[in-house]
Amino acid sequence: MEYTTFGRTGLRVSKLGLGGAPLGGVFGPADERDVEKMIHEALDSGINFIDTAPSYGRGESERRIGKALNGGRRNEVVLASKAVGPGESFDYATTIRSVEHSLVRLQTDWIDLLQIHDVEQVPYETIVNETLPALEKLREDGKIRYIGVSTRILSLLERYVRLNRFDSIQFYTRYMLIDHTAKDELLPLAAEQKIGVINGSVLGLGLLADTPAPFLRPNLIDEAAKRMEQLAFLRKTAPHGLVEPAMRFSLSNPGIHVTLTGAATPDVLRTNLAFCDGHGLDPDELQQVYALFQGKCLFPAEKEE
Repeated sequence: MEYTTFGRTGLRVSKLGLGGAPLGGVFGPADERDVEKMIHEALDSGINFIDTAPSYGRGESERRIGKALNGGRRNEVVLASKAVGPGESFDYATTIRSVEHSLVRLQTDWIDLLQIHDVEQVPYETIVNETLPALEKLREDGKIRYIGVSTRILSLLERYVRLNRFDSIQFYTRYMLIDHTAKDELLPLAAEQKIGVINGSVLGLGLLADTPAPFLRPNLIDEAAKRMEQLAFLRKTAPHGLVEPAMRFSLSNPGIHVTLTGAATPDVLRTNLAFCDGHGLDPDELQQVYALFQGKCLFPAEKEE
């Protein structure tokens, strides 16, 4: 396992982090006993970063993670969760209540990183005047340590980074083989501001694993397929042959501190762990990928999927 320093927080984090959505059954049934075993296997393998949210399985992901860590392993983990979620108000009181409920489900007195979930849902002014002050109060009270923000809209993340009130950002489907638009402005800005960077969905919501999520639009799947054809030089002979290069593409970028894996089974976890050996794409292949899709956004900028 490789480790790095998570921006200005000073936290030492594993380059591979465990994503919490599958643990709560978001993408299909997940047996609770198997989930607990997988969390322990992840920790035993060197992963020390777990990311979850109240909306993952309506709290089930947090509850299962809390149960798994309650046997004395809480101090081994940099635990990240999120505040509020789809359909909720992002006002001060709701934010406080959201985090208090997460603490109960996670069976912990503190959360290392608390992120505002999908900030594109509400006006910027609401985040700045309501949500963020609530998290700053919780930090003052010792219930959270650091504050982050998440969305896949890069321009929004850039705006929040410039506030200089956040410790981390999380985006998804913005630094992957077929859409790496985050590298042009956001990643350099985050590095300049010493912001921790979490990269989610490096497989493009299943596109690069040849198993696109059912809610993706046909025209987007078609465009992704065209781009994937141009990546034939990277495809491995094993099933889902773009998974390995996709994971290495993110894991080897020094501007990305944590690459999340949404492992639903121990086998998937073990496969992704094998890519944490410090080897990225061949430099010529990397430049070829960059040249193919330079500035070419795959997913719409607005919230559509």
